[in-house]
Amino acid sequence: MIYGIGIDIIDINRIEQAIEKYGERFLNRIFTENEKKYCESFNDTKFLHYAARFCAKESFSKAIGTGITQGFKFKEISVENIDSGQPFIILDGELKSKWSSYNIYISLSHTDTTAVAVVIMEK
Repeated sequence: MIYGIGIDIIDINRIEQAIEKYGERFLNRIFTENEKKYCESFNDTKFLHYAARFCAKESFSKAIGTGITQGFKFKEISVENIDSGQPFIILDGELKSKWSSYNIYISLSHTDTTAVAVVIMEK
């Protein structure tokens, strides 16, 4: 049974500007070490990968029905990829204890200027 669906879209330049303005402070607040390592491995398109992961976290918060304003911790979600490139979500902390029994489906996409993510939660 579908519990929730979340979708988010963002202008990649918005994430690029936040990273350029706030640097490590922003990156360390939003992204896990694995996510940063993955995104930084793409020199020319790293901002696209950061933006897609940011969208995934926002989408997850919408799928669980809280949004990012109600005690939601960005770093308790890590968006990773299997060898074929398919993304998946790893939860940690309070999010893991509350939502690990749910199936989480994620899809990421992008254009040259925008990134989008969809998350579906199934019980």
